[in-house]
Amino acid sequence: MRTVTRGDGVELLQDGRRVVDFSSNDYLGLAGDPRIARAAVQALTTGSTGAAAARLISGTQAAHVELEREIARFKGTEAALLFPSGYAANIGTIQAIAGRRDVIYADQLNHASLIDGARLSRAEVRVFPHMDLAALRMMLAADANAFRRRLIVVDGVFSMDGDIFPLAELVAIAREFSAWTYVDDAHASGVLGVNGRGSAEHCGVEGEIDVIMGTLGKAVGTIGAFVCGSNVLIEYLMNRARSFIFTTASPPALAAATLEALSIVGSEPERRTMLRSNARYLRARLREIGHSSMGEDDGYIVPIVLGESDRTTSVGNALREAGYLVGAVRPPTVPMGQSRLRITVSVSHNASHIDGLVSAIAAVLN
Repeated sequence: MRTVTRGDGVELLQDGRRVVDFSSNDYLGLAGDPRIARAAVQALTTGSTGAAAARLISGTQAAHVELEREIARFKGTEAALLFPSGYAANIGTIQAIAGRRDVIYADQLNHASLIDGARLSRAEVRVFPHMDLAALRMMLAADANAFRRRLIVVDGVFSMDGDIFPLAELVAIAREFSAWTYVDDAHASGVLGVNGRGSAEHCGVEGEIDVIMGTLGKAVGTIGAFVCGSNVLIEYLMNRARSFIFTTASPPALAAATLEALSIVGSEPERRTMLRSNARYLRARLREIGHSSMGEDDGYIVPIVLGESDRTTSVGNALREAGYLVGAVRPPTVPMGQSRLRITVSVSHNASHIDGLVSAIAAVLN
């Protein structure tokens, strides 16, 4: 654990040293936006600091209801429900909608919260190779009429590789086999799609995913998470998702701040354009020093797989000493032998930041 002082931008202080941050998920540069801070301060001056209770007891306030309505409008669904974190949203929702007589089909590289939610549900779990739709189809066909309910659970954008699940093909398979679809949109919400509505918009299947989870602490720049879908789904989760029922609501000032952040996401599409431009520039510069990275050419999660854990840690430490903070990711976050630098691009980076990082990577790896 290292102490970090953040401001508005990607240059920060870590343990008293100035570094450029290429490790956070603040893709749109909103975590330090003063407009969002002002919205929170204004809400604090007219309301309480805490919600005081779980929402089903006495914790629901107007700001929470308004934010849920705005999230549902933004994502194009009937309703939405707030959770304290993405982890809480996934474990609470999956175990609420799947049980002992059900089966869950999970991508091999799903996020840990999806894995844990599936385990807690006590449903049968079938793991298919990463984005292998042919294998998924075979599993679904083999399980015909064997279970009460079938749920396909995937990430929209995978947090370590940065690749995007082909949701149009997934929706077609789910319909063919009468399965439900569950998409973790944590790293896509606010970023993918013309309007930033996420992986469903990007893949042209808005309104066709049964359950969508998204987070507010990444591109949106605040904190918390949500699940959205039909009115029936949300009413059900209010009464069955344990991580919602037994948790004190988030401070209403954070809901007010998030409403301002979502307004910025919708009204400033140039942020997404600049993010993709920065991603393309970084990937082009990495190719110049002999390091091609997986994912789409404008993908904003840029992994460089180094293999060994010790080497990855050493490279990450050396880059930090050179003034650049990148994710040095080892097992269990990634499989054995897949340790990597996880570089994330922000709209707040400029060409000088990127050139400096690439030069430092070249020097360290050579």
